Amino acid sequence: MSKEEKKVPYKIYLEESEMPKAWYNVRADMKVKPAPLLNPATGKPVTEADLAPVFCDELIKQELDNDTPYIEIPEEIRSFYKMYRPSPLVRAYCLEEKLGTPAKIYYKFEGNNTSGSHKLNSAIAQAYYAKKQGLKGVTTETGAGQWGTALSMACAYFGLDCKVFMVKCSYEQKPFRREVMRTYGASVTPSPSMETEIGKKILQEFPGTTGSLGCAISEAVEKAVTNEGYRYVLGSVLNQVLLHQSVIGLEAKAAMDKYGITPDLIIGCAGGGSNLGGLIAPFMGEKLRGEKDYRIIAVEPASCPSLTRGVYAYDFCDTGKVCPLAKMYTLGSGFIPSANHAGGLRYHGMSSILSELYDEGYMEATSVEQTKVFEAAEMFARSEGILPAPESSHAIRVAIDEALKCKETGEEKTILFGLTGTGYFDMVAYGKYHDGEMSDYIPTDEDLQESISKLPKI
Repeated sequence: MSKEEKKVPYKIYLEESEMPKAWYNVRADMKVKPAPLLNPATGKPVTEADLAPVFCDELIKQELDNDTPYIEIPEEIRSFYKMYRPSPLVRAYCLEEKLGTPAKIYYKFEGNNTSGSHKLNSAIAQAYYAKKQGLKGVTTETGAGQWGTALSMACAYFGLDCKVFMVKCSYEQKPFRREVMRTYGASVTPSPSMETEIGKKILQEFPGTTGSLGCAISEAVEKAVTNEGYRYVLGSVLNQVLLHQSVIGLEAKAAMDKYGITPDLIIGCAGGGSNLGGLIAPFMGEKLRGEKDYRIIAVEPASCPSLTRGVYAYDFCDTGKVCPLAKMYTLGSGFIPSANHAGGLRYHGMSSILSELYDEGYMEATSVEQTKVFEAAEMFARSEGILPAPESSHAIRVAIDEALKCKETGEEKTILFGLTGTGYFDMVAYGKYHDGEMSDYIPTDEDLQESISKLPKI
C-alpha cells in the first residue's frame, strides 16, 4: 500500500453538514427524456388529474418533472435522514486482499438503519408528503420485504396507516421481515389474495401462484383507490423514487471527491431501478453533460432479465393492468419469476429513466445466476464482515468478477458498487444455498415470448 493510499480511511464519513440538501433529478440532463406514462383508457400522456386518485399530489409533480435539476429536500425529511445519514463509503481492503487484485474496491453501505436497506430514503419522503396532504394512510407492495419494512417504519413515524401486499413466496420465505412490518403497525397480506377483486381474478386464472410484484402492485392500487383517504406509494421504478434515492450517489460522490477518488466502474443491482438509479445519479449527470466518463453496469438476476432479454416497449406496470402504461425494458406484465429466486429483484420491467439511458448506450447490463450470487455473498461476508442481502449481492458478484479481470491484466481500476441491504432476514435462502438446494432457473426464450407476446399494441 502506498503512502497516498494510506491517506484514505477504511470508512469515509461525511459531516452532517455535508449531507445533500436537495435531490438530483437526472432527467434534467437527459437530452432524450424518458417516454411519458400513458393513460391506458385514452392512450395519451397522463396528467396530474389522471394520477391524483392514486398518488400524493406533491409526488405527482415530482413524477412528471423532467426539467428541474435539483429539488429541495424538506427539513422534516432531512431531520429524519440524520438518524442514519450520511451513510459510510467503505474501502473493501479485506476483499481486495482475498482476491489478490490491484483494483481498489469501494462500496456505499445503505444497510445501517432499522429497515436494513436504502428503501427508507424514499419511504420517509413519500410518507411525509402523504401526511402533509392530510391522508389517513398508504398502500403498497413489497417483494423481499425491504420496501415494506421501510415504509412501515416511515408511516409509524408520521402516524399513518400502512397496508402492505407482500409477494406470496417472500411472505412465506421471510416471516421475520413480515414481523418487523407488523411491529411498526403495518398490516401485511400475502399476494395475490382474496382481499381484492384483482387478487381473486389472478388466483382464479393462476391457482397456486407464488405471486409477483406486478400482482402485488395491482392489489395495492385497488386498495388505495377504493378506500377514502388513502394513496398508493411505490418503492422502485418510478421517477420520484429514483429522485429520492439520488442521496446515495450524491453522498458517494461527495465522499470520493473529498479524497480525490474517481471511480472507473460503477456497479449496482437492478430490479426496478431504485438501487442502481440512486447510486449512479450524479455520475450519470456528469456523463450526460460530457464532463466525465464512467463505465456503469446494471446487474440483474438471470431469472428475471428485463434489460438483457426483455424488449423496450410500452407495457402495463402491473399484472392486473390498472396502472398507467410505461415505456421500459420489460418481460411482459404477465411474467411471473420462478419461486426459487431468492432476491427481491422480481419486477417484470425496469425504470423508464434507466431503460432510456440503457437504450442510448450510457450504461451496460448483465445477468447472473443466483448460486453465483450467493457464492459472492458468502465471500464478501467472510472477508468484509457484513452479511449482504441477495439483491446487493448481484452487484458484489460483478464487482468481484471485474476485480479478478484487473488481477489478470494488472490494471488498477477503481470500482464502486452499492451495498444497499443486509441479509439477516434472508437466512432461508442462505440455508438453501449451503444445503445445495438452490437451483439456477433461467427462463427459456419460449417462456419469455409467452408474456412478451401479450404486450399492449401501442
